[in-house]
Amino acid sequence: MFDENRFEEKGHPFMGEEAPENLLEGLDKFSPLQSDSESQGYQTATTIGDKIYVIGGSDDGAKLSMNVKVFNKLTRIWSIPTVLGTKPVPSKGHSAVLLNNDRILILMRDSPLNDGTWFLEVSTPFVKEKNKILGTEVVAWSKGVRGDGPKPIVISGPSGVGKGTLISKLMKEFPSTFGFSVSHTTRAPREKEVDGVHYHFTERSKMEKEIKDGKFLESASVHGNLYGTSIEAVEAVTDAGKRCILDIDVQGARSVRASSLEAIFIFICPPSLEELEKRLRERGTETEEQVQKRLRNAKAELDQGKSPGLFDHILVNDDLETCYKNLKQTLGLDETADASHQPSMKNYQIPLCHSISKKDKKILIHGGSNELGAATPTSFLLDASSLKGGAPGRTRGPKIYAIDSLIDSLNWIEQL
Repeated sequence: MFDENRFEEKGHPFMGEEAPENLLEGLDKFSPLQSDSESQGYQTATTIGDKIYVIGGSDDGAKLSMNVKVFNKLTRIWSIPTVLGTKPVPSKGHSAVLLNNDRILILMRDSPLNDGTWFLEVSTPFVKEKNKILGTEVVAWSKGVRGDGPKPIVISGPSGVGKGTLISKLMKEFPSTFGFSVSHTTRAPREKEVDGVHYHFTERSKMEKEIKDGKFLESASVHGNLYGTSIEAVEAVTDAGKRCILDIDVQGARSVRASSLEAIFIFICPPSLEELEKRLRERGTETEEQVQKRLRNAKAELDQGKSPGLFDHILVNDDLETCYKNLKQTLGLDETADASHQPSMKNYQIPLCHSISKKDKKILIHGGSNELGAATPTSFLLDASSLKGGAPGRTRGPKIYAIDSLIDSLNWIEQL
């Protein structure tokens, strides 16, 4: 029996940021991983309580697999769990590190960090909820992304309050800062509509399954067709370094708030119902019946908008320019801090050859050689103490620090 963290092949050095001194304190207390995970072939086995989670599969000559199966030590029975989320593409092997008994960190060897850091959630709130709903064992994959990323913005408010105008002003003034997610729909594309640009056109059965699996932030049936916003569509905008704007109703905002997606929730309200009615009538686009329906809906949305804990900010659109100024201040657009959300584009490489030690939620990865094959070990520290989000979207927040200058002091680490 041998540990999955020991690889004989040569790999590439991992270059990262210099580690803060407080993170390097107590490196002598790191413990080489010998019991959390064991491996055979291309599989890793991680023990959590009475269960063993086996991840991966054998090489059949064509491709590897990243399957998951669970062994219950009490019943001595194997089971195949329901797997949610988008699973990673298999590489030349992987390491498995248990974090907090609710998720397993997976490092795909000889892979760029942006593509090779994954989490298999086994007992997170999302997984527990799906366990109850589906009535079966559930695990969920989530891709790890360094840094926090720009938080999406949820903007809600009754029809006629001016949401569209405010959003248009943001997009015009900050074209490279904001982006919209592409919604899904089961209706057929109209003339000149492009799949993936105007909508993600999909089959009803597929969309219904993905809604059930928790892949959608919000969805609704309109004239017999399904429409919805998937978590993946929002995450794709965030991955590009932009802040995704979601213009949705209060009920949709409530669904987003209940998800794992971290967002800023803003409610735009009119100075009064009388003023809102005046604006609706001035538009001249609705019949009297439609105006009355919108006013009834507006009253209900205004009541819901004041629900505790739903919206982070409530802005009154009395004067458009004043409200727009307040919106920019709320989003920090009058400061330079917004640029800090932009992700680094450095393509760090997880060493092909490495061993792993762990202390709390800090993982010390040691090993590798440079591209020319010279024996130049590289070590780095992965700090997983501030994780955010999770399945079925991204897990954000892992931080990485190169600690090459401490190689001599780390020679004591047992080579597993």
